Amino acid sequence: MEGTKQNKMGTAPMFKLILGMSLPAMFSMLIQALYNIVDSMFVSNYSNSILTGNDSLLSVNIAYPLQMILISVAVGSGVGVNSLIARRLGAKHQEQADSAATHGFFLTFIDWFIFVLIGIFVAKPFISLYTNDQAIMDASVAYIRIVLIGSLGSNITCMLEKVLQSTGNMIMPMLSQLTGAVVNIILDPIFIYTFDLGVAGAAIATIIAQHISAVLCLFFLFGKKQLVKIHVKGFRFKAETVKNIYVVALPAMVMQAIGSFMVMGINFIISLANDTVAAKNAATNVFGVYFKLQSFVFMPVFGLNQGSTPIIGFNYGARDKKRMYSAIKWAILFAVIIMTAGFIVFQIVPDVLLGLFNPTEEMLDIGTVALRIISLCFIPAALGIVFSGVFQAVGKGVRSLIMSLLRQLCLIVPIAYFLSSISLKDMWYAFPLAEIGSLIVGIIFFITLVKGDFKRLDHKE
Repeated sequence: MEGTKQNKMGTAPMFKLILGMSLPAMFSMLIQALYNIVDSMFVSNYSNSILTGNDSLLSVNIAYPLQMILISVAVGSGVGVNSLIARRLGAKHQEQADSAATHGFFLTFIDWFIFVLIGIFVAKPFISLYTNDQAIMDASVAYIRIVLIGSLGSNITCMLEKVLQSTGNMIMPMLSQLTGAVVNIILDPIFIYTFDLGVAGAAIATIIAQHISAVLCLFFLFGKKQLVKIHVKGFRFKAETVKNIYVVALPAMVMQAIGSFMVMGINFIISLANDTVAAKNAATNVFGVYFKLQSFVFMPVFGLNQGSTPIIGFNYGARDKKRMYSAIKWAILFAVIIMTAGFIVFQIVPDVLLGLFNPTEEMLDIGTVALRIISLCFIPAALGIVFSGVFQAVGKGVRSLIMSLLRQLCLIVPIAYFLSSISLKDMWYAFPLAEIGSLIVGIIFFITLVKGDFKRLDHKE
C-alpha cells in the first residue's frame, strides 16, 4: 500500500511528470516509425529470378491489413489492462491491480493461439483476394504466416509494455521497443540479402526482434521490483476482471484496426475516380507515402497519450480532480505543439518529403498539393487524440471508439467518395473535414464527462 501512496503519478510536478513519462514513449514510437520506412526500403530492393523489388514490396503490402489486425488486438488488449491497472492503483486497490496484470499476461497466450489459427487457415484465402500472381501470392502468404504464427513475442511485448506503463514506468518499455527495432533493422539485410530469403527473411527478422523485446519485458517485470506483480501460481480467470479489461480493450482494438479498412476504402475510391490510370496510380502512391510520412507527426502524439493516459487514469481513480485536469491541459498543449510543427513542415517542404521516395513527376505534382491539404487535419487531430486518451483513461473506451470510427471510417470515406466525384485533388479535403467532425463529437463527449463523472469527483468518498 505504501508504494501506491508514493506513486509519482499522484505527487510529482505535472510538467516534469508528463514529459518524463511521455518522452520515452514518443522516442520509441519515432524509432518504430523510422523502422517501418527502413524495413520497406530493404524489401523493395530485393529481387530474384521470380520477383522484382516492386513485387517484393507488394507482397508485404498485401499482407499489411492482417498484420495491422494482429497489432490492433495486441495493443488493444494492453490498453484495456493499462487503464484498469492505473485506475486500481489510483484507488489504492493493489490486489485488484495485480489481478488485472495477471489476467493481461494470460490473455496474451489466447490472442496468440487465435492468430496461429488465422495464419494457418485464413492467410492464403485472404491474400488470394488481392492478387492472381502466384509468385507474389506465395511470397505474401509465407510472410504473413511467419508473422502470425510467430506472434507470441509481439503479444507478450505489447501487453507487458502497457503493464509497465500503467505504473508510471516508461523507460523500460522504451528500452524494449528500441532494442526490438534496432535488432530488426540489423537482421533485415542479413536474412533478406545474405541468406537470400527475401520477403520471408523480413518476417523472420521481425519475429526474432519481437521475441527479444518480449524477453526484455519479462526480465523487467519479473526480475525487478515493480508496483504491480503477476501471480502465475493458482491463477483463475475472473469474469468481472475480464469484463473490465475488455470494456476499454475492445474499443481500442477496433480503433487500431479501422485504419486498415480506411486504407482499403480510400484506395478503392481512387480506383473509381474519373482520371487517367497514371494519375490514379500516382494518387495511390501519394496516399501510401503520406501514411509513412504522417507517422513521424502522429507517433509522438500517440506516445504522449501513452505517457499521459495512466496519469489521468491514476488521478481519476484517486479522485484528485485538480491533478487530472492539469494532466489533460499539459497533454493538449504538447499535442498541439507537435502537430503544429508537423503542419508547418508539410506546408513548406512537401516536395522534399516526397523526394525521399523517388517519385515520378506526376506523383510529385499530385503529392505536393495533397500533403498541404491533408496536413490541415493535424491540429484538430491533436485535440481529438488527447480526448480519446482521456476517455480511455477513465474507462469510457466506447467514446474513443466512436471518435475513431468517425475520423477514420464513417466520415472520411463517404466524404472522400463525394469529393472524388469532383476531382482527386478535392478528395484530399476529406481528411481535415473528418477530423473536424470527429473533434466536435469529442468536445460534446468531454463536456458531458465534465458535467457527469468529473463533477462527482468533488464528493470524496
